[in-house]
Order: sequence, then C-alpha cells, then structure tokens
Amino acid sequence: MDNANLYAALRAAFPAALDATAIETCDTPVPLFYSWRDLERGTAMLANLLQSLALPRASRIAVQVDKSVEALMLYLAVLRAGHVYLPLNTAYQAGEIEYFVGNAEPAVVVCSTRHFGWVSRIAFTAGTKHVYTLDDDRKGTLLDRAAWQSDVHEVAPRRADDLAAIVYTSGTTGRSKGAMLTHGNLLSNAQVLHAYWGFAAQPPGSDTLVHALPIFHVHGLFVAVHAALLSGSKMLWFGRFDARAVIARLAQATVFMGVPTLYVRMLAEPALTRAACAHMRLFVSGSAPLLIETFDAWRERSGHTLLERYGMSETLMLTSNPYRPEAARRGGTVGFALPGVGLRVRDDKGLPLAGGEIGGIEVKGPNVFKGYWRMPEKTAEEFTTDLWFKTGDVGRIDADGYVSIVGRSKDLIISGGYNVYPAEVEGCINALAGVAESAVVGVPHPDFGEVGVAVVVAQPGAVLDAAAILSELRTRIAHYKVPRQVFVVAELPRNAMGKVQKKLLREEHAGLFG
Repeated sequence: MDNANLYAALRAAFPAALDATAIETCDTPVPLFYSWRDLERGTAMLANLLQSLALPRASRIAVQVDKSVEALMLYLAVLRAGHVYLPLNTAYQAGEIEYFVGNAEPAVVVCSTRHFGWVSRIAFTAGTKHVYTLDDDRKGTLLDRAAWQSDVHEVAPRRADDLAAIVYTSGTTGRSKGAMLTHGNLLSNAQVLHAYWGFAAQPPGSDTLVHALPIFHVHGLFVAVHAALLSGSKMLWFGRFDARAVIARLAQATVFMGVPTLYVRMLAEPALTRAACAHMRLFVSGSAPLLIETFDAWRERSGHTLLERYGMSETLMLTSNPYRPEAARRGGTVGFALPGVGLRVRDDKGLPLAGGEIGGIEVKGPNVFKGYWRMPEKTAEEFTTDLWFKTGDVGRIDADGYVSIVGRSKDLIISGGYNVYPAEVEGCINALAGVAESAVVGVPHPDFGEVGVAVVVAQPGAVLDAAAILSELRTRIAHYKVPRQVFVVAELPRNAMGKVQKKLLREEHAGLFG
C-alpha cells in the first residue's frame, strides 16, 4: 500500500535540483537562502528528534512560536514523523493556552524562549513531558537537540484517514473546538488547488510565492505552503507583512496570497502600480470578506483581478472564483464549488432552497474534516443525517452558480420577527460617501428582542455623521433593517487574519438598550 503521509507527497514534488533555493527570507537582518536539500535534511533531523522521544503513535505536538523557516520545518517534521501538528496563534495568552494544552494533551510543546516560563508551567502541570523553545533567529533548545540527530529519516507510513493536524477554531460562539484534519483532507485540497489555480499549468519550479501570512492558520500554513511545495515553487518569506517591502518583491514573484487587510494596506502605498505587478500571474484573497471597493480599486491600480475564495478551518478550501478567464472573477462572490466539493443551500428546516434564495451552506467532500477533537456530540450536531457538514455560514447560489456569503448564521439578527442579514446592511453603509468599512451586530432590545447596531470607519479625511447615516439608510433599505444606532470609530477590532471580531462589538454594546 502506498504511503498516504502528506509529507511523502510534498517531498515527491521537490525539484530534482535539490540545491536550488526553496525559500529566501526577505526581512531577516541578512537574507537567508534555504535549499530544497536543507528542507529535506532539516525536517529529517527534527523528525528523528521526535522519534527519539519514543512518543505514542499520533501524539499531538503543540506549537506556539514566531514565524520562521525553522517553524515551517517543524510542521513538516511532525508530518513525516507521523504525529499530529497543533498550531497555536501567537497572540494566545495563558488562559487560552491552558485550555488548549488541557484539551489536546500534547506530548510535546514548543514555544518561544520569552514565553518558556509560563508556557512550561502550564504544560508540565498538564502532564506534557517535553517542552522546547524555538525563536525566529534560528535559536532555541529544539534546534540544539535536533542538531545531534541524523539527517536521514524514513517517512512514517500513514493512511489517508490518519490525523495530520488539529486546528482550533476561534471560539467566537463558545469554547474553541479542535478540527481534526487528516493527511487525506490536506492532500486532496492541495491537489485540487494546484490544478485549479494554475500551478499545474506552469513549468515545475517556475512560480515564486510571496509568503507574508502567519503559519498558525489554515491560509498561511496549508493553502499557501502546500501550493508552493507541491509545485516545487520558491517562496519569498516574510516573517511579518510590510506593504512597501512586499510590493518591492513582486517583480521577482508570480503569486501572492493575502487577506483583504493586506490588499488595503498595499493600496495605500504609491509604489503599487501596474508596472510593479507586471510579473505576477495571481493574487488570491481569503479568510475574511473582501469589500467590492477593494476589489475594484485593486483591479484599477494593479491591472489584476483578485481571485476570492472561501474556506474554513474544518473544510479547507471550498469554493473559488475561476483562474481563467480572469474576467470571469466576480466581486462580491467566492466563485464556484471546487472540483470534488458538494455545496448546497438549505433553509432552517433542512429543506432545499431555490436558486438565489438565502440559507445555510452545507458541504461535502474529501476535504471535510474528520470531526471535532473529543467532542462526538458536537460533531454529530454539525453534520446532517446524510453527512453534509453545516458550515454555519449563510449564503446564496445565483443562476450562474456563483456562491455569495451573506454572513454567519450566528450573526443573523432577528428583530421583531424579521431576519436581518448584517452583510446586506453593511453593503449599504459601505456604499455611502466617506465610509471606509462597517460592521453591523445584533444587541438585545426590550421591545424587538434584538436590533442592529452599526460601527462605522470613515475614509481618510472624511467626516461622518451618525444621524446622517441613519437618515440615508432609511431611504435605501426596509425600516426593520436599519440599525437603531450608529457609532463612528477609528478602526474595527480584528483578529490576526483580518476578520472583524464581532463578538467584541456585541459585548461592547450589549447593554445599550437596557
């Protein structure tokens, strides 16, 4: 039986010229150049270190470190050793880490040196036997220990259904859930994107990816990294996103993947021109909704049309706008269901809806996760009787098959018995003169049960009046959709991937109407 270990498939795609550069760092004190041979040897040594610990099969390896090439090698080493990778957001604090470690019971925890004191106390208290450090300057006890290991390692045999990673969801509706992703989930999605986004059509190794995303998240770790490795493509590696520095490297690249916030920041730079983007073939946007204004502005400034896609921690990528023809990419949509992915829209009773009607999005396919770690009841609850996963997203499929995401079902506002979809109201607000962006959330109300509150950010130099916004909205949408109150703020709260944290806004304004 062939080895279904994801690392085996990625390794098979390495170019024959192993001494060619695989990764070039762009914001280290001096540029560092890692060859494909370096990746192979480095991951072998780290995998041998894990093997020397005599860990139980499929042990969880929890990692909370700053972005570095060595951190990427650790991820690949965990795969090739046959264990389960558990990436943790670098912003998580002690209470959150205590929950994740207690829930996942990792055999190994790796953290940055500056956090070793409190992280190790949590880990050792929970029964973890091995805690190492790893920093973004190629230092730490993990590398010190791995340096003594052999640089030859036989990839651990794994089945497609074996766990490869556990990714904890944000926990916006309660305690975080660990989405269990298998080797088969990750490889199938990587192969689909490899073909769908044109990597397969390029000569091997001819693409260069600008990697400026975090690697504790599906977008940066699985989508971007797997795309590069599976196509033998070089990566220009940024530890942190810097708009001006990224634009300066586009002339040596062909692909960039980012969240909408990154595109907004690059649009603010005069250096972003058609000439600067002339060598690029693809810009991908995801992980948060893309404003139509950003979509249009990017096309005008760069000469490229952003390719927006849609996915989740539990399912990896589900839909994508077309790669070719570029003109078929539609702003405000996330394109079509990817090959092999089933996608349907149902009402709250689970009945099918006609084309164009808004309902809950359900999906099925080889990319859909195995379930939530140690939560069998929650897993069962989130799947239909015919085993489609209920994403919790609300959307529609138009007559041409394009999928549009209206919002999360948890964000739905039911005001006086009427359904209000925040994305629709936000779209109206964002179209008003002087508005940069907005967020609409539901808060308790004594008469209507729930009403909308809008939080609005002005464009640079613009002055917004809350009363004027409300007055204009009353002429554009039904009265029950109009927010009861508008607040003008400097910025919206976001997480590391650029998603607006509506939970914080709901909490802030929960007592507004008593």
